[in-house]
Amino acid sequence: MQKKDITEIQDSSRVPSNVEVPYGSNCVRLSPREWLIIGIFVSALFYSMPMLWERIERFEPAPDYRLPYELSSDYWLYDRYCRWACSRYETLVIGDSVVWGHFVSRDNTLSYHLNKNAGRNQFANLGVDGIHPAALAGLLKYYGRDIKGTKVVLHFNPLWMSSKKHDLQIDKEFHFNHPKLVPQFTPDIPCYKDSYSKRMSAVVERYVTFLSWTSHLKITYFESMDLSAWTLEHPYENPLKAVTLKLPASENDAQSERISWKEKGTPRQDFQWVELGTSLQWSFFQRSIEMLKEKDNTVFVLVGPFNEHMLKGKSINTYRRMKSEIETWLQQNNVSYYMPPALPGELYRDASHPLSEGYAMLAKQLFENKSFRSSILHSK
Repeated sequence: MQKKDITEIQDSSRVPSNVEVPYGSNCVRLSPREWLIIGIFVSALFYSMPMLWERIERFEPAPDYRLPYELSSDYWLYDRYCRWACSRYETLVIGDSVVWGHFVSRDNTLSYHLNKNAGRNQFANLGVDGIHPAALAGLLKYYGRDIKGTKVVLHFNPLWMSSKKHDLQIDKEFHFNHPKLVPQFTPDIPCYKDSYSKRMSAVVERYVTFLSWTSHLKITYFESMDLSAWTLEHPYENPLKAVTLKLPASENDAQSERISWKEKGTPRQDFQWVELGTSLQWSFFQRSIEMLKEKDNTVFVLVGPFNEHMLKGKSINTYRRMKSEIETWLQQNNVSYYMPPALPGELYRDASHPLSEGYAMLAKQLFENKSFRSSILHSK
């Protein structure tokens, strides 16, 4: 091609500056009105999809249901279960894996044996595996909003104060359970070192239901991975087929080890208990009580029963002093409670989890407790 021809082509591509080009190449330009319409549509989609999904995904818990073990971090489903349980059960049993029943089947948990003693389905199991008090306060605040005007049995597991590490006081980074639920910025948790972006993401998810719903999809159907990561792991599978609309069953036979800590050969331990006045976990548990009472709930606190048979050295005396301080605080703040004596040693799986016979004994003790009868069995 000659130089003259090239110049002509270049000149013909030039557009005078006073001529408006309505559309550029491979580009769609929206007017302000069209952007507004798109914004309204997307907002409606964000708002409506989680609600529409509840109509699509079947959720009909059987009696003595508990959140499936593999969905322990599915807070959107927990929120949904809270609403369901509050509308059907008179009393909610809330706590960590001791309430959930880590080493027993769902028909051997504390709530199951409480229902058996009551002769009806009065108690719902709202326990979550690994939910320490710092995370529990966040769970109740952001995903337990429907827990109001009802009866609550709130369990406190002293294990979370058995060391500075469990109490989240150490400065070295420690990857604990349910980091999305703890305070992301204030108050400061020394061992929590997640990046600013992860913290902000956790905060936003608490308030944007669409985001917690998408987390539900990832946890339930895509092995807790986002879609791109899941497709890399399953290159020949159709992602749409993975969305079966069937939630996992709440059974967990793999965890049902029916041998005691003695039979397993677990040694006795000298726990380094933290002081009640400096404990982060205890301060968050206090906050949980306050939040529940602010919503006109009748709160009954169950402390333990911790496996005192495992303690050795000065640990046992420190633990009993700590229990006495907890009892004093509960009395001073007019909180109904029960501190059961330690169960027989052979009825524990480890430091804090009873076996099925232990749960049965604990439920019987609660029904014989005067404070429990007056606050839970005969109030409201």
